[in-house]
Amino acid sequence: VQLQASGGGLVQAGDSLRLSCADSRRTFSNNGVGWFRQAPGKERMFVAAINWRGGDKKYADFVKGRFTISRDLSTVNLQMNSLIPEDTATYYCAVARSSSATTDSHRYNYWGQGTLVTVSS
Repeated sequence: VQLQASGGGLVQAGDSLRLSCADSRRTFSNNGVGWFRQAPGKERMFVAAINWRGGDKKYADFVKGRFTISRDLSTVNLQMNSLIPEDTATYYCAVARSSSATTDSHRYNYWGQGTLVTVSS
């Protein structure tokens, strides 16, 4: 699995961004995929996850109603709307060992390099 996360950038509060996680070898089509984020000086936190078919999605409480995760065979997207400064972080996509959508980072064994999202007030 080779993950490539993209789509980060500098935006203003209230703006939207769409992050993408691509698997160049299309090997994660049977796996759950998640997004996590890590702000400077803070621990990595779960953001969203989707199961292999896309029918089961999980979200952290602080993004519910603002972020939407979706997927096709080779890409998992995270649509982020109504961004706030507290969303500033490096966002990582990861592939789970199983086909499920899981919030537990220990259940993920492949991680992308991260994409930086900065939200100004």
